[in-house]
Amino acid sequence: MKGILIGLILSFLLYAWPKTASSQEPSFDGLYLHLGNLCRLSHAQTRSISPENFTGEKGKAGMATEGTGARAARDLGQGWKISPSVQIAAGQTFALADIKGPGAIQQIWMTPTGHWRFLILRVYWDDETTPSIETPLGDFFAAGWGSYAQINSLAVCVNPGSALNCYWVMPFRKSCRMTLENLDEGSITLYYQINYTLTEVTADAAYLHAQFRRVNPLPYKEVYTIVDGIKGWGHYVGTYLAWGVNNNGWWGEGEIKFYMDGDRDFPTICGTGLEDYFCGSYGFHNPYAPKYQEYSTPYAGMPQVILPDGLENSQQRFGLYRWHILDPIRFEKELKVTIQALGWRSGSRYLPLQDDIASVAFWYQKEPHATFPSLPGKDELEVK
Repeated sequence: MKGILIGLILSFLLYAWPKTASSQEPSFDGLYLHLGNLCRLSHAQTRSISPENFTGEKGKAGMATEGTGARAARDLGQGWKISPSVQIAAGQTFALADIKGPGAIQQIWMTPTGHWRFLILRVYWDDETTPSIETPLGDFFAAGWGSYAQINSLAVCVNPGSALNCYWVMPFRKSCRMTLENLDEGSITLYYQINYTLTEVTADAAYLHAQFRRVNPLPYKEVYTIVDGIKGWGHYVGTYLAWGVNNNGWWGEGEIKFYMDGDRDFPTICGTGLEDYFCGSYGFHNPYAPKYQEYSTPYAGMPQVILPDGLENSQQRFGLYRWHILDPIRFEKELKVTIQALGWRSGSRYLPLQDDIASVAFWYQKEPHATFPSLPGKDELEVK
């Protein structure tokens, strides 16, 4: 198993990143880094934004004289962890980053207090007025239930004790503006670091988009829409699902469907079952014990299984991700993605389920993008 995992990771590092149209060699301009070109020099400029350097300017980090660590450093003074975090008051929107390009976000690390569903991440590319990324913070990092579960994937890692990490490459040409809104009733503390590069961006580089949706409960005999109304040229790269089960029995018999570029009644791509799409099989069962088996791999996983505790936590809940890193879903004009919620009823018949389903769809596309549907309100976002 370890050898297979290492092989998968190496195959990604060597071959997964985009090829240039002319040479078919991995493009390299300081934007895309992998094991195959890590030794090559570049004039790209590495920068980093954190509470110790809100602007990411060269030679301006660690200069704070006020901040959340000022009292602890009162005997040491400037340069001694004066501003390691920020406080975001109830109802406040905090500017995480305001970067002038061209360049690319390469890694994000965050560890927030509070309710992860009530923290809304928004990202705007190139001075656009509507966000290309709009999702609760936890769901963006494949942690939609607001509690810790270890995730070991190429695009997202969740590490002890509540460290949220993202490695999606996010190029921009003019600017990147990133905000976090606190919808909760109390203030939260956020430690964060946004690592990026200032460099030329190739003409074929698209912009990352992420859109959140939730339906609770799903109406009887309706399919769940992961994303709809995508307009433009791009490719779909990932799905996160936070699935809450409201019935006894197996819940993942439904098929995922990708409607692209003129598909109407029937899609071009139709999966064979929920666990199959997430690269599992036979109900995610451990073959040697009567239990769901958590797993986390570079491209797919079910890292979170929350079971009833016999008291007030009465529902089964699951967190699942599928990253289309080596198999992106290409579209030229439009894309819609749905998934059925199906279980079993008597007589070996399917049972349409009325579950609590939330999702984040990830895709790259050429701008402009279509306007997102309105984000659910606080009560509709809440996990209960």
